[in-house]
Amino acid sequence: MSIATKHLLELLRDESGQDLIEYGLILAVMALALIASMTKLTNSISNFFNNVGNSF
Repeated sequence: MSIATKHLLELLRDESGQDLIEYGLILAVMALALIASMTKLTNSISNFFNNVGNSF
C-alpha cells in the first residue's frame, strides 16, 4: 500500500471535524427559529404599544 493511499484512508477515517459541523447545523437551526419568532414577536409588541398610545 502506498503512502498516499495510507494518508487518504486516514483522512477518510478522521472524524474530528464532525462535531464542528453538527454544532454549526444546530446553530443555524436555532438562528432560523429565533428570526421567525422575533418577527412574530415584533408585530405583537408593535401592536401593543400602538394600542397603549392610542388609548391616551
